[in-house]
Amino acid sequence: MTMSRQPGVSRETILHVRDHCLCLHAQRAARALARRFDEAFRPLGLTNGQFSLMMSLNRAEPPAMGRVAAFLAMDRTTLTAALKPLVRRGLVDVVCSPRDGRSRVMTLTASGRAALAQALPIWTQAHAEIEGLFAAGEADSLRTFLDALSRLPAGNTDDALK
Repeated sequence: MTMSRQPGVSRETILHVRDHCLCLHAQRAARALARRFDEAFRPLGLTNGQFSLMMSLNRAEPPAMGRVAAFLAMDRTTLTAALKPLVRRGLVDVVCSPRDGRSRVMTLTASGRAALAQALPIWTQAHAEIEGLFAAGEADSLRTFLDALSRLPAGNTDDALK
């Protein structure tokens, strides 16, 4: 029995994508950073995502769900799912907006503010260790590039890169 040749992607192309794909490299770096911060926050029972979410809520005026979702580059459904464990633990409250009853806003509870205050020195140390891996100015450049990439539209990127 002979195997029929099926069209495929050449090894050369696979290696090219492996070595050049910005998305792949960004995903790998994001996962490595997430693991590092997840491990650091583990004693507090928090994840890096929960820390970032709680930090985005730490403001004088309770933010609307849409603003936080946009800031964290996630859709509202994902934000709602991310909030559930924080609400269950009593770290975050989600209530109807006093300005618009159709909108929901989120606030850190007293326990949430205390947890965030406990997590901040852990973040500071882990962040300093990671930044210490970069030469002077490289971390700032990386933040600038990542920020630019985070603003890319979902569709055609031709106009965004001009």
